[in-house]
Amino acid sequence: MGVKIKFEQARRFQSLLEPCTRCGYCTFWCPVYQEEPIETCVARGKGVMIKALLDGRADYTDKFADVLNKCTLCMTCAEHCPFKAQIPQVIVGARADKFKAKGLGFPYNVVFKWLLPHRTLFGNTVRLASWFQRIFMPKTEGTIRHLSFFLSALGKGRQIPSIAPRFLRQLVPVMNSPRGGIEARMRVGFFSGCMMDFVFPDLGKKIIDFLTKNAVEVVVPREQVCCGAPVFLGAGDLETGRKLADANVRAFADLDCIICGCATGVSALKDYAKFLADTPERAEMYATFGGKVKDISQFLVDVLKLPVSAYQASAEAKGLKVTWHDPCHLKRYLGVKEQPRQIIRSIAEVKYIEMTRPDWCCGMAGTFTISNYELSKKIVAKKLETIKAAGADAVVTGCTGCMIQFIDGFTRHKMPQRVMHIMELLE
Repeated sequence: MGVKIKFEQARRFQSLLEPCTRCGYCTFWCPVYQEEPIETCVARGKGVMIKALLDGRADYTDKFADVLNKCTLCMTCAEHCPFKAQIPQVIVGARADKFKAKGLGFPYNVVFKWLLPHRTLFGNTVRLASWFQRIFMPKTEGTIRHLSFFLSALGKGRQIPSIAPRFLRQLVPVMNSPRGGIEARMRVGFFSGCMMDFVFPDLGKKIIDFLTKNAVEVVVPREQVCCGAPVFLGAGDLETGRKLADANVRAFADLDCIICGCATGVSALKDYAKFLADTPERAEMYATFGGKVKDISQFLVDVLKLPVSAYQASAEAKGLKVTWHDPCHLKRYLGVKEQPRQIIRSIAEVKYIEMTRPDWCCGMAGTFTISNYELSKKIVAKKLETIKAAGADAVVTGCTGCMIQFIDGFTRHKMPQRVMHIMELLE
């Protein structure tokens, strides 16, 4: 049954559909289409459907909702399009229109609207989930717990890391001064995001420690909240997205540079101006804020310009053969490609191996892997083969979402490789 929608947000980006000539070149690159070769799975097909809706030649249906959800927003189609059609941006707009007309079902309506914008409440809920996890989710490999079948909202059978016993905000103070009383070269803010706060706090602490060791004063505002990627990009909830954006802008208001160790987080923070600016004031505020945000590898190489001697191998990295996975948000959204490779190649006791198609999407894509878990598993399986073929001991990346996807994939396929964040390679 059709639903009448005005498609105001999709219409904002309608001009990005026009360059598409329906040549089908995107079919060669789309990770979704490669697994399900159906026209509506690729950018060309989605573009045709959205244009029909905007022209009034079609009604919104439940089938179309599935079409919108079946996209990782990896931007591979846009990167390789001969005419530079930017269809993923139009898809985000259409998702926002869908949300405005139909809302969001349980449990996402509760999580997005009531938990993510309120950090203390969210933290307390995560603590409860941690208690639940210890009792009801059996451990499988190391700190990995098998997500029980009845928790279908998070992906049946998915292997996920344990929720940390102590969160990042409990491990580090708000102000983190350079070690040894040396004078700070810079003062920056650290955006932890949800995963580094609640699941990988040791990683967040490692990043902060590395920065303070290199004469950077790091501020970790307690008022910061979720980056909003699953909210406004995945679900299309722009209203809640703005609440999160406004809170983060306020939290980092007094800082000229904001560092983040997750590519998705960096990209989402920079996307506030594009998708959430509903007034001239917000447009200016979000653009200024986004201009301050940098990925950790980008910051170390382009801003701090650390010498090769600063990159010493950590105890767990010594002697490893590693390969690098380009997160979609890092390479295609942010244009950060060479900086992480430069860092890895600078580590004397680590051997770097370039894998085939290092920028092939891993299939995580936030809410995509929740609603399309079986498809997500097929996409990451290709990536696992390239990692295996590279002969690497570990795949290194710069996105906590990609890390979770690889943890799940390695565990399910019983592979000996592990996933590491690039900062885990450094002492």
